[in-house]
Amino acid sequence: MQYETVIGLEVHVQLQTRSKMFCGCPADYQNAPANSRVCPVCLGLPGALPVINRKAVEYTIMTGLALGCRIPGYSKFDRKNYPYPDLMKGYQVSQYDLPLAEEGALEIDLDGAAKSVGVMRVHLEEDAAKLQHFPEAAGDAYSLVDVNRAGVPLMEVVSAPDLRSPEEARAYLVTLHSIMQYLGVSSANMQDGNFRCDANVSLRPAGSAEFGTRTEVKNMNSFRAVYLALNYEVERQQRILEDGGRIVQETRGWVEERGVTVSQRSKEHAHDYRYFPEPDLPPLAVAAGWVEEIRRRLPELADRRKARFIEEYGLPRYDADLLTGTRAMADYFEAALALRPPAGPDTKTFAKNVSNWMLGDLSRLMNLENRDITEVRVTPAHLVELLALIDAGTLSGTIAKTVLEEAFTSGAEPAKIVREKGYSQINDSSVVEAAVAQALADNPQAVADYVKGKETAARFLVGQVMKLTRGQAKPELALELVQAGLVAIRDAEGTP
Repeated sequence: MQYETVIGLEVHVQLQTRSKMFCGCPADYQNAPANSRVCPVCLGLPGALPVINRKAVEYTIMTGLALGCRIPGYSKFDRKNYPYPDLMKGYQVSQYDLPLAEEGALEIDLDGAAKSVGVMRVHLEEDAAKLQHFPEAAGDAYSLVDVNRAGVPLMEVVSAPDLRSPEEARAYLVTLHSIMQYLGVSSANMQDGNFRCDANVSLRPAGSAEFGTRTEVKNMNSFRAVYLALNYEVERQQRILEDGGRIVQETRGWVEERGVTVSQRSKEHAHDYRYFPEPDLPPLAVAAGWVEEIRRRLPELADRRKARFIEEYGLPRYDADLLTGTRAMADYFEAALALRPPAGPDTKTFAKNVSNWMLGDLSRLMNLENRDITEVRVTPAHLVELLALIDAGTLSGTIAKTVLEEAFTSGAEPAKIVREKGYSQINDSSVVEAAVAQALADNPQAVADYVKGKETAARFLVGQVMKLTRGQAKPELALELVQAGLVAIRDAEGTP
């Protein structure tokens, strides 16, 4: 029997606010000493009253608008009750039936084919504390609770069960991740737990309208992990069904080291959480004027920016895809374009030059150091200055790469590096002629190959000239003098 895969994703996004969701504790818990970002509200002490973080509400509405959601005029918070060691109060303040945003959609692109995935809701809640597990060593195994994360604003984006493959699920996550970063509502770093995904997976007979029994998969901390976990779970469920078995509704965890999902607990239903309105928080009346003011502040998102880069700057789609992959990368590119010299190349030529250097040598250096574009010392002004030195004939392309590497390490201006290191391109024919003569003398086989008709030997000899001049010879001049020397040798030998 043929089966159809049905996937829905629940993505939890930690919001980038200065304080926590319902108290004034700093939200920068990541590198803080354990239990140093706590107060009576975080600890769930009797008599402690929560206060709603306005910025977190604004970020959630902003996200809803970016996803094309409807923003209801009325919303509220609820208590979601469940006992777990990382939940200090014994319940989580979340939203149940009246979220801040609902009925949206996210368009994904998979191999050139566009698909709209429904977004059922975007709601706001508080994060739980964090358990640290210590395996048995010199005694019993034990766990400790760090309350620092408790109460950090957590936004949940719930997709409709519209995804039909792990590939589509990955494309959805990548697109949503980009939107979070462009909006600036979250760092969305999966490794730090700022962008966490749970997946609901089921199979049904092809052509059936009814959903199969679903399992929830957790503990996936990268796009790759989501893809692998979903593939494994689809194959596992298919084997069970083909063997005549029954899928059990449960929560399963992804074990990266083994490449498998394992059962954790039976899956709860909504009524198991005993939701009821949070009595310590007032309902939210969301004014239409406030929503429109937030809408006006929405930034240009990746898809629109990509289309503009192609149309306005004439960039190939491949370049535009990479440059708009993150907001920081796109901002760097446009900051460089804003510095284009009036007497320099036209806008489209200049844009392609900037793109080539950003996606080529600069990205190579970033990858070697595992750095983001926001962490590099080469500023947009430095890159533009480097291109100007190339256009002026001061630097060859080869030596420009060396200058870029030194600027990447030191943060110094390219012009200063050129002055201090004497990297200027050699335009003096007498100097280059001496290097050409040495290259011809040192490489008799290449000379013989050229004389026999192998034209590519000239390029090899130009490369030797560039080595002898440490990349400073003007390439066009080196080629001209090498060809002149080879022709003279060929004519002297009487070769036609």
